[in-house]
Amino acid sequence: MTDSAPAGGRLSGRVALVTGASRGIGQAIAERFADEGAHLVLVARTQGALEELDDALRAKGHPAPTLVPLDLRAFDTIDQVGGALFERFKRLDILVGNAGVLGTLTPMHQIKPEDWAEVLDINLTANYRLLRAMDPLLRLSTAGRAVFLSSGTTKEPRPYWAAYGVAKMGLEYMVRSYAMEVEKVSAIKANLIDPGATRTRMRAIAYPGEAPQSLKSPETVASAFVDLAAADCAITGQVVRLDDAGRPTGDS
Repeated sequence: MTDSAPAGGRLSGRVALVTGASRGIGQAIAERFADEGAHLVLVARTQGALEELDDALRAKGHPAPTLVPLDLRAFDTIDQVGGALFERFKRLDILVGNAGVLGTLTPMHQIKPEDWAEVLDINLTANYRLLRAMDPLLRLSTAGRAVFLSSGTTKEPRPYWAAYGVAKMGLEYMVRSYAMEVEKVSAIKANLIDPGATRTRMRAIAYPGEAPQSLKSPETVASAFVDLAAADCAITGQVVRLDDAGRPTGDS
């Protein structure tokens, strides 16, 4: 059993790992999952940011989350996290791959190799390593769920977004392929969410002239993640795209 958590929520008693949990959409997911009764394993690069979220969750009366300060480019450490979670919980019910970086928006031929590598490492390869490490734990859940953050850049190519777009398109292919592989041999369901235009730090960097208050808040999109993380989720291998109110558009 996990540490005590609020009873009656849609994620009550379920163990949920969330990457990029210290701000933006990741923080909103963490807070909503806690409200729904999940025990949280929170991953972010900085210990201080995780501790601030820990304080906020405790102030609301939630149990202490498990904090994992980790740069996701430390790929072998992801395997160690999987081992530690098995020792403590014997399973993982929910994996949320939310962490991401934008990179430099620049012509394709001017992207620096190190910038290309960082965008692909964090947005794609780290999620591959997470799936690889957490798959055995998700199989031990009665209803393993994997949810990854995609982007509207996958709907059609756009200039200057090559590295980010390639990473997100690769992520969609990977997760949907994984969903097909495990559908008939496990209880795992794997999906992606394209949140649409959302008020985040990354969005502000990408669109500096945009009025932040014209965009939906990260909290608005958290319900969609709950829907895909819940044990009663019936879909798999889908890209759920959200409208300006945080509701699924029906497009995939």
